[in-house]
Amino acid sequence: MAGMPTVFRSGPYRFFFYSGDRDEPPHVHVEHDACEAKFWLDPVRLERSRGFSGKELNQIQEIILDHHETLMESWDDFFGN
Repeated sequence: MAGMPTVFRSGPYRFFFYSGDRDEPPHVHVEHDACEAKFWLDPVRLERSRGFSGKELNQIQEIILDHHETLMESWDDFFGN
C-alpha cells in the first residue's frame, strides 16, 4: 500500500510507516494479526500498543534496536529528511 510502506518484516511482525506521519518525530508502526504498536525511534521507546503482550513488546523493541539504522534511513528516505 502506498500510504503504509512496509520497511521490513521480522517473523510475524510487519514494520511500516503511515505516509501522513511526516510531521511527527521518527517512529515505526508494528503489526501482527489484530495487534498494533507504535515506537518512537530516537530514542527507541514504546509510544502505544494495542493487543501485544509485554513479552512481545520487549521482543519487538529488540528487533527495532537491531534494525535501528535501517529504520532511520528508511524514515529519511521516505519522508525526504
